[in-house]
Parts: sequence; C-alpha cells; structure tokens
Amino acid sequence: MKNTPLQSLTMPQAQQQQFKLVDIICRHFPGADFLSQGDLGLAPDRHQPRMTQRIEAVIAEYFGAEAAAFVNGAGTGALRAGLAALLRPNETLLVHDAPIYPTTQTSIEQMGLHVVYADFNNTKQLEAAIQQHQPTACLIQHTRQKIDDHYALQDIITLLNQYHIPSLVDDNYAAMKVAHIGCECGATLSAFSCFKLLGPQGVGLLVGKQAMIDRLRLSMYSGGCQIQGYQAMEALRGLVFAPVMHAVQSDVSETVVTRLNQGEVPQVKQAFIANAQSKVVLVEFHQPISETVLAAAHTLGALPYPVGAESKFEIPPLFYRISGTFRQADPTLEKRMIRINPNRSGAETIIRILRESC
Repeated sequence: MKNTPLQSLTMPQAQQQQFKLVDIICRHFPGADFLSQGDLGLAPDRHQPRMTQRIEAVIAEYFGAEAAAFVNGAGTGALRAGLAALLRPNETLLVHDAPIYPTTQTSIEQMGLHVVYADFNNTKQLEAAIQQHQPTACLIQHTRQKIDDHYALQDIITLLNQYHIPSLVDDNYAAMKVAHIGCECGATLSAFSCFKLLGPQGVGLLVGKQAMIDRLRLSMYSGGCQIQGYQAMEALRGLVFAPVMHAVQSDVSETVVTRLNQGEVPQVKQAFIANAQSKVVLVEFHQPISETVLAAAHTLGALPYPVGAESKFEIPPLFYRISGTFRQADPTLEKRMIRINPNRSGAETIIRILRESC
C-alpha cells in the first residue's frame, strides 16, 4: 500500500526547536515575569489579557509570522475563525478532492460556502480548478486525508500565491512535528489546536498575516471570548515540550513498524506509518480480525478512544479504528486494519499488547 507520510523532526531537530522557543521566551520575559499564571480580563490598553498578548508575540516570532491569536474551540475553533476571516457567506472555497474533516465540514456548511474540489496531488488539475472557479480562498490540510496523498504543502501554497488566493492551512497533527507549517511556507493563516500539543483543552491558535488576525479579532470583542492569561501560559508550556515528545513518539513508531514487518506478530500482514490524521502506525491483518483485536487490546491497557489525539491526558498507547476519512476512502479497510498511536509508550509495550490481543 503506497503512502507518503510527512517527514517528522529528528530528535536533534526537535531539541533545537525546543531551544529556539525557550530562547524567544527568555527575550520576552525578563526576570521573574515567566513565573506567573497570567492575568484575566480586558486590559484597557489592548482589549485582552496582557499575558495572552505577550505569549501571542512569542508564538508569532517562533513561527516567523506577523501575528498570532489564541481562540476558543481548539482546532475546530481555530479553523472556523480562519474561514470567517478569509471568506464571507456564499463565497467559494477550494479544497482537496478528499473527505473533509467532519467538524470542518460543519463550519463550511454554517457559512454557506460553495465548495469546489481539486486533486492537490495533481498541480495541473489544481491550477485548472483555480482558473475555472476563481475561488475566494483555499483550505489545505497539512496531514494526509487519503492514504495515497503525496502533495507537498509548499508547492500548493506557492501556486495559490501566484494567483493571489488566500490560504488557510489546517496544521493540526503537523505543528511542532515537522520542520515548517503553513504560515512558514507562505500561507495566509495556519490553524491548529493547543490541546493536541500538551496544552489546555479548548484552546486553538491562528498564526499568519496581521491583517487577517486583526479581522478575526473583530469577533472576539467580549471578555468571554478571550483566552485568559493562565490558559495562554499553559498553552505555551505545552508547546515547549511538544517537539521532543513527538520526536520520541515518531522513533517508537518507526521501531514498531520495523519489528512487525519482520514477522514478530504472525497475524500481521503489513505495518506502515501514515498521517491519518495524526501520524500513527497502521496495522493490516491477514484476516478480518480488527474488531476482536481492538476489544482484546483494551482489556490489556490500550486506550479505547482518543481524548484530544495526543493530548496531555493520553499516556498509554491508543489502539483504535482507522480514521473516518480513511474509511470513506476505502470502506473495506475497517475490518482488517487498525491504527496505533504510541502516545508516551515504548515499542515493547505496543508489541506485547498487539501479540496478546491477536
């Protein structure tokens, strides 16, 4: 089965990303300023908590962007706010010819957007769709929506910029794991969840062009819409630890795939790494035993469902059905394939649970 997962940061690269972020923090937070949970409410001179604004400046600098903004609603809220900043109701949104993530689909329907599809794996088809439909904006999912997706994010953004089409990149499951996210490749906005990066639940981030960040802030006037200082501080602490923790997880995934493909568990036909949507190990069995294997694995300590997909609450490995978008792409996979997310576990634990479950 051909697949092209995103290239994860190596451990040395992940360490350098951690060090880079901490260095920026040091320059924005002298003395004991960082030893605080942050303030609350609408500071009169900036209409948001002062700590939240300081941390947004740190994050913008880290990603080399003009601005950043925390929003409520985690990744879904960030994407919804990004769509609202780039488009108005009934305008046209260009997307990849693949199943749209369900919560994103809901946001698109709520705005009454006209959706046009193009295969992002085929730049000629993408360019033809741009010329034919002249979309108002484009939504790009950084991670894979279909197993055989192989498009390069940079190539898509470069083409869109040639036609002056604003772009919103769904960087969930990619931020702090890969070398560059959408805004670093020239996209108008990047959107992702802090909850997936060891941060607090319900907090999302948008990073990118100042004009678009200013536009989305128009819908955040009230105090209840603000991400409070303590939430922003918790999100920043999570971002510091995320690169190295995810690099460890990536190394474990590589080890598990190698051992399974060497035949350690006879019931396994093949294993490979894919972005579905988070980067996981996909395990295909010779027989249609997925349902019973999952049931057994959950009695042995594997998590039966995600909380926030790699959130701070998820420590044991996740043994779960393949993603909804993958099931839509090929419904037959559901009976013979599962996905495993190592979370904080090691290869030995995963192999043991899988062997005993089979």
